[in-house]
Amino acid sequence: MPKRRAVVVESDSEDRAEGSSQGSKRARTEEDSGYDTPGPIQEVTRGRRRARRDDDEEGPEDEEENIEQTTPDEDEEKRFEDENEEAIRAKVLNKSKSQGGIAEMGIIEKLEMHQFMCHKYLTFTFGPQINFIIGHNGSGKSAVLSALTIALGGKATTTGRGNGLKSFIKEGQSASEVTVTIKNQGEEAYKPEEYGSSIVITRKFTKDGGSSYKICSKSGKTISTSRTELSAICDHMNIQVDNPMNILTQDSARQFLSASAPADKYKFFLRGTQLSQLSEEYSTCLENITQMQKVLVHKSEAIPDLVQALNEASARYEEADKARQQRHKADELKKELAWAYVVEKENEMRSQMETCEKQKRRLPKLEEEIAKAERSIQDASDKVTKFEEEIHALGTIEHLQAQRQEIKDQLKAGSQEIATVKADERALNESVQSVRSAIEEFERRIEEETQKQQENTQGKRDETNRKLEEAVTELRTVEKEIDDVKTRLPERETELQRVQNDGRAADLERQEIRRQIEALTRQISNCDEQERNELLPYGQNVEACLADITRARWHGSKPVGPFGMFVKVKDPQWAVILRHQLGGLMTSFAVTDGRDRPQLAQILKRHGNNAGIVIAERDLFDYSSGEPPAEYITVLRALEISDEFVLRILINQSHIESTMLAPTRLQGDQMLSRLGRGGLAWTNDMYRVKRYPEGGGSSEVLNSLRHDDKRNMLFREDGVGSRKIELQGQLQEAESAHQAINARVEQHQKRFTELKREIAKLQNSLRASQRKQLEWRQRRDALQEEINEDTPVAVQAFYDEIDSLKKQKASHIQQFTEITVRLEALNDAQRPLMAHSEELKQQIDSHNENLQEIRTRIEHQVGIRLQAQKHKEHWTSKLAAEQRKVDGEQEKLDQLEEEYKVWTAKAEEFCEKYPDPRSPNVVKRDLDGITNALKEREKRHGASVEEMAKELHKRKTVLEDTKKELKSMMALNKALKNSIRIRLKKWHEFRRHIALRCKIYFSYHLSIRGYYGKVLFDHVQGTLQLKVQTDDQQSTQTKEKDPRSLSGGEKSFSTICLLLSLWESIGCPIRCLDEFDVFMDAVNRRVSMKMMIDTANASDRKQYILITPQDMTNVQIGPTVRVHRMSDPERGQGVLALQ
Repeated sequence: MPKRRAVVVESDSEDRAEGSSQGSKRARTEEDSGYDTPGPIQEVTRGRRRARRDDDEEGPEDEEENIEQTTPDEDEEKRFEDENEEAIRAKVLNKSKSQGGIAEMGIIEKLEMHQFMCHKYLTFTFGPQINFIIGHNGSGKSAVLSALTIALGGKATTTGRGNGLKSFIKEGQSASEVTVTIKNQGEEAYKPEEYGSSIVITRKFTKDGGSSYKICSKSGKTISTSRTELSAICDHMNIQVDNPMNILTQDSARQFLSASAPADKYKFFLRGTQLSQLSEEYSTCLENITQMQKVLVHKSEAIPDLVQALNEASARYEEADKARQQRHKADELKKELAWAYVVEKENEMRSQMETCEKQKRRLPKLEEEIAKAERSIQDASDKVTKFEEEIHALGTIEHLQAQRQEIKDQLKAGSQEIATVKADERALNESVQSVRSAIEEFERRIEEETQKQQENTQGKRDETNRKLEEAVTELRTVEKEIDDVKTRLPERETELQRVQNDGRAADLERQEIRRQIEALTRQISNCDEQERNELLPYGQNVEACLADITRARWHGSKPVGPFGMFVKVKDPQWAVILRHQLGGLMTSFAVTDGRDRPQLAQILKRHGNNAGIVIAERDLFDYSSGEPPAEYITVLRALEISDEFVLRILINQSHIESTMLAPTRLQGDQMLSRLGRGGLAWTNDMYRVKRYPEGGGSSEVLNSLRHDDKRNMLFREDGVGSRKIELQGQLQEAESAHQAINARVEQHQKRFTELKREIAKLQNSLRASQRKQLEWRQRRDALQEEINEDTPVAVQAFYDEIDSLKKQKASHIQQFTEITVRLEALNDAQRPLMAHSEELKQQIDSHNENLQEIRTRIEHQVGIRLQAQKHKEHWTSKLAAEQRKVDGEQEKLDQLEEEYKVWTAKAEEFCEKYPDPRSPNVVKRDLDGITNALKEREKRHGASVEEMAKELHKRKTVLEDTKKELKSMMALNKALKNSIRIRLKKWHEFRRHIALRCKIYFSYHLSIRGYYGKVLFDHVQGTLQLKVQTDDQQSTQTKEKDPRSLSGGEKSFSTICLLLSLWESIGCPIRCLDEFDVFMDAVNRRVSMKMMIDTANASDRKQYILITPQDMTNVQIGPTVRVHRMSDPERGQGVLALQ
C-alpha cells in the first residue's frame, strides 16, 4: 500500500521545498484556487470502468460494484435529516445559551513583526477569545494575517500578497523577521517539560532567498530550528494554517462574500472541513487495491507453470538417483582424502618443529657472547672508573708549578745580576789590560823622545805644534758636527718610519671606512628596494620567479620556497646567530620529485638567483624524540615556522630540533654537559660548541657577516624603516670618521714629506762633514808624523801619564777583587734555589709520569671497552638476525599448527577420523576416476545429482512460497477492501452530519436578523446553494430567492452566516477573517458583529481574529472582546496645483 502523500510547504523561495510532513492532520491543499478534487463516488466510478475493461478480474469487479453502491441518493439524505434534525437543533439552541471556555493550547498569545511589509516594528498581544483589528485602509491590518501565515509555515501564495517571501520584506531592508507565541498549557500541551507554558516560533528570511526557523521555550531557550518540529507542533494543536476557512484573507473573503459560485462554495466546504483530503486518500487507496488485485491475478496464472516445472525436476532427480552408489564411494574417497591431507600437514608441521628447535639452539651461544662482551664492557668501565679515582687521588700540581715558577723568577733575577757582575768583571779586565798596554807604550815613547831631543830645534817644533793643535781643533769640530748629525739622523729616520707606519695604518683605516660607507650605501639602497619588494632578502626578482614557478608544470608537488617566507624569529636576541647559521638556507627551495630540480634551477638562474634546491618527500614525521627537555632553548623553539614541510626540511638539514642556543660559549658548554648525551650549541658570542657522547668537546669561532651581506636583512623584527634610519645614522658616523681620517692621512703625508727633506739635508751635511773630517785627519796625521820625526815630546809628560795609569790600574785591581767576592756570594745564593727547583721539577715530572701512566691505562681500557662494544653490537645484530630467523620459522610453525588445527577441525566436521589413510596423491587419483565417470553421467543429464536435488528443492520451495504469498495477499486485499468500504461509509456519514449542522446553524444565524433561508447541498453534482428570504420578501413573496437578487449588505450577511456555520464544523482553535463587512450597510454590520461575538462567546476553546476597516463605536464590546487599533498610514501630504 503506498504512503500518504506529503504536504509540500513553501520555503525560502517558491521554486524549492523546505520540508514535508507525512501523516499530517492538516488539510492538504493546492496553490491554485480551482478545486478539482474528486469525491469517493467519482473514484469508484472510474475504478468500475477500469474493472470492466479487464476481463480477468471478475472478483475485483464485484467488490468495486459493492463499493459503488455507497453512492447517496436524495431519499436517503432526506431520511437522515428527518431523523437527526431535531436533536442537532436542540444542541444548537443549548449551545447559544452557554458560555464557551478558554483554550489551554493552540491559540495565539502574541505576534511580533520586524521590517515586515509596511511595518518597521509591530507587536500584538491577543486575547484568548475575540480580537478585532481595526484601522484605516493602508494601515497594514492585513499584514497581521500574512505574518501569522508565514510564521506558522504557510505558503506565501496563500496570503494573496506575494509570490515569494522576498516580497514581504519592507522596502529598503535586507531581512525580515516574524515571531508568534502559541499558548501551550493543559493536559494536552506539546512537550511542556521542554517548552513550558508557551512556544515561541520565529521565522527570519532575507532578500537573497535565505529562510530559517527558531523554535524557543517561554524562557527563551532555543529547542529546535527544524521545519519538521514546527509541523509536529501544528499537527498536535490542529492548527491548519493553509486551510482557507481558518485564515480567510482579504482577497479570499471578498471573493467568497461577493462572487463565489455554488461549485466553488461546495469545494470550499469540502476543503475547509478536510473532507476533500479524506476523499483523495480514499481514492488513492482504492486505486492501490485495484492494482494489487491485478498483480494477484497475474501471480495465480503462474502456479500451473510452477507445478509443471516441479514435476519435470522430480523426474530428472529420480533418474539421477541411480548414480548414488557410485557417489557414496566417491564420498568415502573424499573422507580418506581429507584425512590424508591432515596427516600430510601433520608431517610437515613436525618437520618444521625440528627446524625451529634447531634454530633456537643457536640463540644461547649468541646470548653468551653478548653477555661476555657486556662483562668486558663493565670490567673496562670499572677499571676506567678506578683509574679516574686514582687520578683524582693524585691531586693537582698547580702549587708545585707555582713554587717552581717563583724560584725560576728568583734564579732569573740572580742570573741577570751575575751576568751584570761578570760584564763589569770583563770590563775591568779589559781596562787593566788597556792600562798595561798604555804604560808600555808610554815607556817606549819616553825612550824614543829622549833620543829625538838631541836632534830637533825648538823653533821648528813650536810651529809644527801650533799647526797640529789647529788641525786637532778643526778635526774635533768636524767630528762634533758628525756626531750631532749622526745623533739627529736616526731620530728623524725613526720618526719617519713611525709616521710612515701611522700613515699606512690610517690609509688602511680609511680604506676600511670607505668600504663600510659603500656597504652601508648598498644596504640603504637595499632597504629602499625592500620597501618596494619584501622578497628582496631572498634573491633577485623573487616575485617573478614565484610567478614562473606557479605557471610551470611539475612532476611532483609545486616547489616550496624560499624558506625564509615561512620562518620568523620569536626573540630578537637570537637573530644575529640564526642569521649567520641559517641565512643560507632561507633562500633555498624544496621539490618533492628529483626530476623537477633542473627546471627549478633554470627558472632561478633565469632570474639571476643561485639558491639551493632541496629534494625531500613531504613526510610530516614526529620529531619530538630528538628534542631536549623543555627547559633548554633550541633553534626550533626560538623560531616560528608556518609551514610544516619547511620545518621538517630544516630539521633534516640543520637539526634545529636538537641544536641549542646560549648567550656565551661557556653557558653553551655547560648546557651540553648537563644534558649528558652530547650535542651542538650556537652562542651569541659567535661560537659553535660541540660535545661528544663519549666525552670531550670542541669549540669553533664563527666569522661575523660583512656589512654588505644580504643575510643581514633577514630576521628583522624592527621593520625596514627603522633599519634604514639605523643604517643612515651609521652612514653619517662613517662619513664623519672618513673626513677625520682623511685629515689625519694628509697630516701624516705632510709630516712624511718634511722628514724626508730634513733627512736628505742631514745626509748631505753628514757627507760634507765626513769629507772635511777625512781632510783634517789626514792633515793631523801628517803633522803628527812630522812632529814625531822632528820635534821630541816632553819626557816628563809621559812619566806623568805613566803614574796616572798605574794609579788607575791599582784602582781597577781593587774593583776586580770586590766584584769577585760579590760574584761568589751571588753563586752561593743561586745554588739552594737551583737545588729546590730541581727537587720541584722531579716532583712535577713524577706526578706527570704517574698521571700519564694512568691515562695510558685508561686509554687502554677505553680501547678494550670500545672493542667490547663493537663485539656486543656485532653479536647483538647477529642475535637479532638469528631471532628474526627463529621468529620467521616460528611464524611458519604457528601457521602450520593453525592450518593443522583448521584442517583437522574441517576433516572432523566433514567425517569421522579415517584410520591409516593412504597418500593424498593415490587417493586423489582414485577419486578423480570416479568423479570423471560421474561428470560423464552429468553431461548426459545436464546437471549433477546435487544440482538436481537443489533444483527440486528450489522449485518445491518456490511453489509453496508462491501459494502462501498469494493466499496472504488475497486475504490482505480483501481486508483492505472491507476497510475502505467501512471508511467510505463513515465518510458519507461525516458529510451528512456536517452538512446538516451547517444547514441548522445557517437557519439559526439568519433568524437573528429576521431572515429565513436554507443551504442546499447537492453531493452528486458537487454544489452548495443558499436560499434566503428577507423580512420584506416574506410579505410579498412566497418562496425563497436566489442570493443574487439580494442587496449587497444582505448578500454579505448571508455569506457571513454561512461562514459561521462552516466554522462550527472544523476543529482548528484559530479563526481569522479579513474585511468581512466590506459590502455591509450599518444595520447588517451591527447585527453581523453581534452575531459573530455571540457565536465566538459560545464557542468552546476557540480564538477569533477579525479585521475590519470600520470603527467599533456602534458595537457593544464585552469582557471577552479585545480591540486592537492600528495607527493611521504614513502618506505624503501635499497641495494640488489648481488654478
